[in-house]
Amino acid sequence: DILAAFRVTPQPGVPPEEAGAAVAAESSTGTWTTVWTDGLTSLDRYKGRCYGIEPVPGEENQYICYVAYPLDLFEEGSVTNMFTSIVGNVFGFKALRALRLEDLRIPTAYVKTFQGPPHGIQVERDKLNKYGRPLLGCTIKPKLGLS
Repeated sequence: DILAAFRVTPQPGVPPEEAGAAVAAESSTGTWTTVWTDGLTSLDRYKGRCYGIEPVPGEENQYICYVAYPLDLFEEGSVTNMFTSIVGNVFGFKALRALRLEDLRIPTAYVKTFQGPPHGIQVERDKLNKYGRPLLGCTIKPKLGLS
């Protein structure tokens, strides 16, 4: 399994157990409506499971929710597929006031399926002329503050 630790701040009135279960479902097989393909396979085999919840020391109404994802949920060799599945749709979830991925544990056997880039980080840094800092990117969306 891929193991994720999310820092979760539920909306008022939402219990942490419900918030953790919602993150696990929404980031794996859950959907807000019934889909005709639901009956084609056993979703229990593929769904993420919230297996632990701990309060964050010194923080009111914040919890670390631990979620396990079966490897069968992910395409081998695709970092994009893995991250899109785990964090692609959960950050705008209405049951949560705030959500942050704190940690991700990936089994060595799955990591070995990643071929890596065709060239190293130095080539990327040289192309961009950016050194001494992380290289970051994001999808620009209007809800992020652009007009």
